Amino acid sequence: MHPIQKTQDFLIGIDSDGCVFDTMELKHKECFIPNIIRCYGLQGVSKYARQAAEFVNLYSKSRGINRFPALVETIEWLNRRPEIRQRQLQFSLPESLVQWVKTETKLGNPALKAAVAATGDAGLAHALEWSQAVNEDIERMVSGVAPFPLVQESLARMSQQADLFVCSATPNAALESEWAEHGLRSFVQAICGQEAGSKKENLANARQYAPDHCLMIGDAPGDHQAAVANACLFFPIVPGAEAESWERLHVEGLERFFNGRFAGDYQQDLLNEFAAALPDSPPWPVVDP
Repeated sequence: MHPIQKTQDFLIGIDSDGCVFDTMELKHKECFIPNIIRCYGLQGVSKYARQAAEFVNLYSKSRGINRFPALVETIEWLNRRPEIRQRQLQFSLPESLVQWVKTETKLGNPALKAAVAATGDAGLAHALEWSQAVNEDIERMVSGVAPFPLVQESLARMSQQADLFVCSATPNAALESEWAEHGLRSFVQAICGQEAGSKKENLANARQYAPDHCLMIGDAPGDHQAAVANACLFFPIVPGAEAESWERLHVEGLERFFNGRFAGDYQQDLLNEFAAALPDSPPWPVVDP
């Protein structure tokens, strides 16, 4: 956990990809998914692999999870396609990687590098190569993606009364670059990416603040789960309605938060709308594992 210095009465954690910046589709469709197909030998089923990865990372309740659990879940959904069974195919990831994902909390390249150095495991080393290739493609590909409308105005409003920090599963270097590129870095006290720990761990900074004085802003169910785990309120940036969500936050949400009228019915209405936006199951037939 990256410690936040308490200087105001309120704390706000803010996700980045898909929440502040419209980068989710670009990063996954152009950077993550081509490297999954290339590195894990999915060329012959690329259509189905792409659909599975897009469902996990963009269009389901798994949206926004860390890249390594997302890789595991993508392969699991791929194997449950009837078309894959019909071709008598079965794809798997090394058990060492599956276990590392289950036990490591700082799911980033530094921790994976350390695990490779400690074990010499080929499966972990291959996953590191994949992850590094993704980062290289993101560095080449992702630039000029502006924040959603009213983000800057909302951050300026928040910073008058709250300590702000970025709470994301994206690598720190990419976050620092993107927030600086668009003149947003000065609004936040800290940037807590995947190397700093999970979102749940970093939101533990909420313990320094009074009840109902902490808010998480995010676009994924994992953001909400991290908020609940730390008794934080949650404002969803609804996928597909991001501009409308930021307008609602700017016009009414922040005022309610700072005036103590956010918890209760207003929070529940937001959560109901958010839950309806992302499904649990894919739109194609699935077979039992």
